[in-house]
Amino acid sequence: NDVEYDDEDAKGEVFGEPNHLKPQSREAQFRSEKLKMDSLLQRMQSGPVSVRVHDVIIKGNTKTKDHVIEAETEVLNNVGSMQELLKASQIVNLRLQALEIFDSVKITLDSGPPELPGTANVIIEVVETASPLSGQIGAYTKAEARSSTVEGSLKYKNFFGYGDLWDGSLAYGYDHSAELSAGVFLPRFKGLVTPVTARAYLLSQDWLKFSSYKERSMGLSLGLFSTPYHDLAYNLAWRTLTDPSQMSSRSIRRQLGHNLLSSLKYTFKFDRRNSTMRPTRGYAFVSTTQIGGLTPDSRSLRFLRQEFDLRYVVPLGFYHAALNFGVSGGVVFPWGNGFSSRPSSLPERFFLGGNISPVCALGGPTALWGFKTRGLGPTEPKRQVNNENADPSGVDFLGGDLAVTALADLSFDLPFRWFREKGIHAHVFACAGNVAKLTENEYRNISVQKFVESLRSSVGVGLVVPTSLFRMELNYCYILKKLDHDRAKTGVWLTFSAAS
Repeated sequence: NDVEYDDEDAKGEVFGEPNHLKPQSREAQFRSEKLKMDSLLQRMQSGPVSVRVHDVIIKGNTKTKDHVIEAETEVLNNVGSMQELLKASQIVNLRLQALEIFDSVKITLDSGPPELPGTANVIIEVVETASPLSGQIGAYTKAEARSSTVEGSLKYKNFFGYGDLWDGSLAYGYDHSAELSAGVFLPRFKGLVTPVTARAYLLSQDWLKFSSYKERSMGLSLGLFSTPYHDLAYNLAWRTLTDPSQMSSRSIRRQLGHNLLSSLKYTFKFDRRNSTMRPTRGYAFVSTTQIGGLTPDSRSLRFLRQEFDLRYVVPLGFYHAALNFGVSGGVVFPWGNGFSSRPSSLPERFFLGGNISPVCALGGPTALWGFKTRGLGPTEPKRQVNNENADPSGVDFLGGDLAVTALADLSFDLPFRWFREKGIHAHVFACAGNVAKLTENEYRNISVQKFVESLRSSVGVGLVVPTSLFRMELNYCYILKKLDHDRAKTGVWLTFSAAS
């Protein structure tokens, strides 16, 4: 993956001068080329060296369409100096590598035609991947950390020569959740400036242990617009909620059955932190807006959902220490006639808790140290049945329409060289959060004072082992405040978290 400059045909000026050298010894030619390169470097150090791109020559693509590569080289058309040309060539190299369809990319800068002094030709040589089919299998912890999952996937690259990536995946969780999906990624489609993605999926999730229902979805997701900061996607799914246990609470039973999800989701995100696993400086912000009910079908879920997450990291200047602050929140509300007296859709509500680190969970209110999955928030007693094995004190966690979390995490190196070399460090943390119900006219009974007084909180200390794939924490958590039905414990927790 190189960017080279070929000065063989240059004499005096950078590009475009004809070369009429007489035959020389190899040593003399080497000295001459070295002098010219040294002269070029000195000129580049003293100021801009004017040059423009005359032509971009693509070689080695036997299957990939030229326009796919040309679309990634548009930045070369705007350069005005040698310095800009070198930077633009590096950007093009990274963009072509990001397509994942080339084993190698080599960019050579050559002089332009002799009759056009001050011009350059950019030669791009690619080697298409020798093995378009690839696969992987592994065990992971999902974002809400209900349990670990085993996942396998197959990917086929550049099937039609448009840089298209086709993949299929299967995931099975130890909590009986499963997902089967297949999709395609097109970096350039019909001249669009952003990639297009499409994905069909079958999803089954088991929430019987927490909220007495199972969720099954069959749908299609379309990525309409995607840039480093903006993302717009459309999701269409047929969703079914069932209760095989026949023990769900009244609020859960009212939501059982079929419904149609037709939603548009917009995400704005920027992350200026130096690391997602162990941030020691920078800041990040994520805002997600989702509107559901974009079809006239009466079974279409109509709701508005808004989330945000703000992080700020302050370096302290000793032992690689940093103080990480974060605050996140979210609200969901139905819309349409009589919206204030209707309940929100159960799967769209906010559920807090889970065996993951809030440091990695960037995107919205999800996790609190020391609280189990769906371990806090509004509850309702389960249905009483004549079964000796039934738990008479069981409750369903209903989630909430409003959620807020906050965290403070102080990380620092340990005074042992081996730990520092491996990236293993310690941290001291505190977090707080709460979930409340707003729908069915419950917003009338909530106030800022009541919401703050019922905040759950915890503190702790732990050891962190970051890797390229996940962040492992061995923590001791102390619960400062919880309510009667909350599922939390003071003690040792082991968490595995992937970056959001």
